[in-house]
Amino acid sequence: MKMRYLLLTVAFATLFGSANLLAQKKAKDLEKDKQSALNSLNAKADQFGTVAHRIWELAEVGYQEVESSKILQNELQAAGFTIQSGVAGIPTAFVASYGSGEPVIGILGEFDALPGVSQAAVPFRQERPEVNAGHACGHHLFGTASAAAAITVKEWLQKTGQSGTIRFYGTPAEEGGAGKVYMVRAGLFDDVSTVIHWHPSSLNGVSAGSSLANKSAKFRFYGQASHAAGAPERGRSALDGVEAMDFMVNMMREHVPEDARIHYVITRGGEAPNVVPAFAEVYYYVRHPEMQVVKDLFERVVQAAEGAAQGTGTRMDYEVIHGIYNLLPNDFLARLMHRNLEQVGGVIYNQEELQFAETIFPTLNQPNAKISAAAQIEPYVEKPDRNGGSTDVGDISWMVPTVGMGAATWVPGTSAHSWQAVAAGGTSIGQKGMMVAAKAMTLTAMDLFANPALCTEARAELERRRGPGFRYEALLGDREPPLDYRK
Repeated sequence: MKMRYLLLTVAFATLFGSANLLAQKKAKDLEKDKQSALNSLNAKADQFGTVAHRIWELAEVGYQEVESSKILQNELQAAGFTIQSGVAGIPTAFVASYGSGEPVIGILGEFDALPGVSQAAVPFRQERPEVNAGHACGHHLFGTASAAAAITVKEWLQKTGQSGTIRFYGTPAEEGGAGKVYMVRAGLFDDVSTVIHWHPSSLNGVSAGSSLANKSAKFRFYGQASHAAGAPERGRSALDGVEAMDFMVNMMREHVPEDARIHYVITRGGEAPNVVPAFAEVYYYVRHPEMQVVKDLFERVVQAAEGAAQGTGTRMDYEVIHGIYNLLPNDFLARLMHRNLEQVGGVIYNQEELQFAETIFPTLNQPNAKISAAAQIEPYVEKPDRNGGSTDVGDISWMVPTVGMGAATWVPGTSAHSWQAVAAGGTSIGQKGMMVAAKAMTLTAMDLFANPALCTEARAELERRRGPGFRYEALLGDREPPLDYRK
């Protein structure tokens, strides 16, 4: 009996020892593969830099990114991906896929520019006369880095025979068009295990941070035109309706939660001072960290518009342009991505890039920022202060475990949506930061493919965070994509 027990003990020890050795070998092989992937990305840095700069030069705004979308599709198709274009009723949206089975890892790519921020790739204010827009949020880098990561992961899957599906999502019109929401609503993420994304920034870092939910609409007032001097009593000013609405909403600001944000621009105010405007339009954003608060505040804004129309004798209607959820963080995935980002490291400037940074730095009005921060990785923060911005990645993050990071594509201290962001994004500074992101996303995706249990753990956190009984309902309702919202 003792001999039998001894033999069983030896057998179990041998079995567990073999399993441990096998696990160690698998881990070593993965690390070798990761280094090979980093080397591949280094070798293709110039190629992807050229792709990003072509999109930077185009500077196509939301839902009009025809050429930008085509450039990325061509790159992915040439690399062996199957392309499904024009998805979710959006001509510039697409999905590129390679592989089969689970896990299904999605990588997001954006490519829309912002209107009104034309800028050359120089460290002083200089508009480009051929375009009236610019990549002030760095989405030319965003889409390209994500494509680079997807292609590199595909090559690894093909080489190793690793099972699973890598999927690149070409997502248009993030800036106010909510392209991803329509893709979520169309069920394009229903079978995805995990989603990876990034965003251009002035620093390198990963956090489990959130964002602001956001709902926007264009409020349109219709009045009666008349001669403003000869027969003003016959007129009803649509512009009066807009201004009355704006006045009431501005009074409302005293009576909303302090972390709410409401902002607007008058997009149409009339054509001539001596003509009572028959039509006027104002474009509103309503934001808050919680979706339900956004819904409530938006209804109060609508009521203000209705009151303004009644008080000015005009008629009002409105069109919801977009509505997006706040980001739902995933701490488990964020810590995994942070470890990979630390392995990759930050952005090292050469002498020319340092000179660019030193020249543009005084225009940033951020004396406490340090140019050297571009080379560093920010410490991981589990519960950072809320981000003041909004992103349509938020809707995805409530449906699929999602992780993102920032990379220093701009000089430290640079604000997004600025001419300085456009300028740096058009230089090698932007391209170096882009490759930092591509590398960190690649390594993170490889971890998830090599160990699908990580996806299961991330899914469990998602379920805990969104709570029981969650049912997705788009804030923008059932409207069709606003393909002309930038026209």
